[in-house]
Amino acid sequence: MVRSGSAAVEVVLSEDERGELVRRLGDVDRRVVERARIVLAAAEGLSNPEVAASVGVSLRTAGRWRRSFARGRLAGLEDAAPSGRSKAAELVLSEPERVQLERWARRAKTAQFLALRARIVLRAAEGGTDRRVAAELGVDESTVLRWRTRFTERRLDGLSDEPRVGRPPSILLDQVEDVIVATLETTPGADTHWSRASMAKRTGLSPSTIGRIWKRFDLKPHLQDSFKLSTDPQFVAKVVDVVGLYHNPPEKAVVLCVDEKSQIQALDRSQPVLPMMPGMPERRTHDYLRHGITSLFAAFNIADGTVIGELHRRHRAIEFRKFLVSIDKAVPAGLDVHLVCDNYATHNTPEIRIWLERHPRFHVHFTPTGSSWINQVERWFGLLTDKLIRRGVHTSVQALETDIRTWIDTWNRDPRPFTWTKTADEILASLADYLTKINPSAANNKANLASEISDGEH
Repeated sequence: MVRSGSAAVEVVLSEDERGELVRRLGDVDRRVVERARIVLAAAEGLSNPEVAASVGVSLRTAGRWRRSFARGRLAGLEDAAPSGRSKAAELVLSEPERVQLERWARRAKTAQFLALRARIVLRAAEGGTDRRVAAELGVDESTVLRWRTRFTERRLDGLSDEPRVGRPPSILLDQVEDVIVATLETTPGADTHWSRASMAKRTGLSPSTIGRIWKRFDLKPHLQDSFKLSTDPQFVAKVVDVVGLYHNPPEKAVVLCVDEKSQIQALDRSQPVLPMMPGMPERRTHDYLRHGITSLFAAFNIADGTVIGELHRRHRAIEFRKFLVSIDKAVPAGLDVHLVCDNYATHNTPEIRIWLERHPRFHVHFTPTGSSWINQVERWFGLLTDKLIRRGVHTSVQALETDIRTWIDTWNRDPRPFTWTKTADEILASLADYLTKINPSAANNKANLASEISDGEH
């Protein structure tokens, strides 16, 4: 070979080395391809500046990999092992340890700090790196390293909090866990829920201590919220259908969310309402006088937020058909009309079905049973209730209807559409996660819902 340049290292290739370097030219890693091209060019007798120009790298890079190959041949082209912290030692669990960690991680009523640490150790035992485990669990990499190391050194005991400096805590961790477990899993005799006094009597702690523990873990036994899980056998398909309309409305069509707010009462207080003053809210009497009811039929346009509203004294299929006629007149003739509505009886009578058949531009999309939250007009009804009906005073049905019509006209002068953010996949995955938390045996719900989503999309 010809030696090119005083600083160039002579490169002579064997047939096997040349074949391996040629093979590396097809590698997906850009760095592997670059180093192979440098050595092949050097083997042709080019100087370092010529190699750098030919491959498109710096003179320093060309000289580095030329010398590395001369010293170590093909092995010299590999990246050196990174310096610094060594690779985390393999974490091996015994069967009792695995069972205990899975119980801590799966049990929804375990203190969440302990559940997170158990999940970290379980992921690490599956072979995950600190970086990967941190990404999966949404924590910092240093947190994963800390609890992996603590478990390696002290096993299960290492996942408990260490004593802090200063005065020893008067309340032990076991006592705190006892309060949390008792609050979540038991009731005080014939009572339906715990109070600070009853829990203090059970545990021997002071009521103020019980209050601090509950506040720390965001427990509020005195509060109760409402919920309803849909039992509709077509729940997944309907969610996919309705949410698909929100995210991808069809062209040359209007999507209207339709429903009725029935039996709106015209209420008058037994005494005049006292106005708000500094340091004192508005006050009104707890009793009231009824002056009749009315029903509001409303269609909320998801594109621009405008509302088509119509008031009727009765709430039957006849009134709903009249409202459909009003929608038909309000929407331009060249557009299809997609209605999102619930499964209320008045929406699905023979009379309504016949009317829809005679108006083929109307397409009805039913929400799942017990899932009014998916209908955007319900959110608009909430605004109407908060801003007009709940605190309104009306001495007659006519006065109530006049105020509602005025409120709708005001809304339509400056309409505000709602932005639907969640996809059907996210809604169903969130539901599956919730079911898994309240019922660990339902761990397969997410997979089942995912397969149903796929079936529904096809």
